[in-house]
Amino acid sequence: MDIESFRIHCISKKAITEEFPFGKNTLVYKVMGKMFALTDVQDFTSVNLKVKPDVGIELRERYSSVIEAYHMNKKHWVTVMIDGKVPDKLIRQWIDDSYDLVVEGLSKSQRSELESVQKKKR
Repeated sequence: MDIESFRIHCISKKAITEEFPFGKNTLVYKVMGKMFALTDVQDFTSVNLKVKPDVGIELRERYSSVIEAYHMNKKHWVTVMIDGKVPDKLIRQWIDDSYDLVVEGLSKSQRSELESVQKKKR
């Protein structure tokens, strides 16, 4: 996976923003203002994704390229190394899972707003 395919996959989701809240190198993707993915645009060697705690443990045990997330809550985030050891298809699925997890955690009014954004785009 390269940075452009990562970017295209992230922005294909509904109600997404691309931001640089942590400096000019850290690209953050948010849904309804909540982070679900981030990476370093200068050194695209990893991505941070939100996970359920039990899923994070499982992924770290199963894949050597999945580690505790750097500068993030280790319980709820993982870092996936972009080193060719994890297939791109699986990384895209984990991005989807991260997005879905954040959407699940949105307030009822935010989910309603997200649904209205989805209906307008159809």
